Amino acid sequence: MSRPQATDRAARDAAYNNGAAVPETAAILASWQARSTAFRAARPAGLDRHWGPGPRQAIVFFACGRDGAPTLLFVHGGYWQRTEHSREAFAALAAGPLAHGINVALTGYTLAPEATLRGIVGEIRTAIRFLAGLRAAHRADPGRLCVAGWSAGGHLAASMLDEPGVTGGLAISGIFDLEPIRHTYINEKLGLTAEEAAALSPERALPGRAAPLDIAVGADELPELRRQSRDHAATRLAAGLPTRHAELAGHNHFTILDEFASPDGSLTAAARRLLDA
Repeated sequence: MSRPQATDRAARDAAYNNGAAVPETAAILASWQARSTAFRAARPAGLDRHWGPGPRQAIVFFACGRDGAPTLLFVHGGYWQRTEHSREAFAALAAGPLAHGINVALTGYTLAPEATLRGIVGEIRTAIRFLAGLRAAHRADPGRLCVAGWSAGGHLAASMLDEPGVTGGLAISGIFDLEPIRHTYINEKLGLTAEEAAALSPERALPGRAAPLDIAVGADELPELRRQSRDHAATRLAAGLPTRHAELAGHNHFTILDEFASPDGSLTAAARRLLDA
C-alpha cells in the first residue's frame, strides 16, 4: 500500500510546484530582485513604513504625485512561506500602474510556520487599515483601493474583498481552494486542518457581498492553477458576484508578472479598469 500512496503524494506535490515546472525560475526571480533593487534605490521616499513589529510587517508606498489618485496594494506570493519572496523583491511591479497615475503599495507579512494562515490573512487586513493613513497623507482618493496579489498573494487578495474600503481585487495565478494544498508539501509549514482550509478558502467561504474580482492565470501554467482560477470564477459568477476571468497566452507562473510591470500590460489594464483610472 505504501508505494501507491507515495506516488499519489508525488503527483499532488508536482501539481502545485510552480518552481519545478518552470526551468528558468531562478533566473526570473533574480531578475525581479535586481530590477526591484534599482527601482527602490531611485525612489527612496517610498521606502518601508512599518504597520507591525515584525520585520516583514511593512508597506512600501510609491506615490504617483497626483491628488485624488486611486491606490493599488500588491501582495506577494511564495506559498505563504518562501523567504525569497518579499515586498522588496517585487517593487519594480509598481512601474506599470504608476505610469497611469495610480499610487502603488506593496506589503509584506509574517511567513509560516511563524504565523498561521489565519494570522496572515489578519495581517493583510491590518496592512489595509494602516494604508488608509498613507493614502490620506498623499491625498489619494479614499474611495478607490484595489488589492492585487500573485500566487499565494492571489489567495490573500481574494480574501480581502469584503474588507471595508476595498473596491476591487486582482488575483494573479492564485489559490482559491486550500483543500488540495492541505495534501501537499506546502502544508508541512502551514499545518492547515480541514476546518481551517474550508474557512480560509475564498472558493468555499464566499461573502454575501464582495468587491469585483479579476482573476488572471497564464495559459502555460500548471493545470491545477488554471483549474483553480477557472473554478473560482465560475463559483463567483454563479453567486452573482462581479468577476472577470482570463488566461493569458504565452505566460507561465512567473512571466505573467511582466503584464503588471509594463504600462501597456494586460494586468495593468485590468487594474486601471478596476480603479477607473
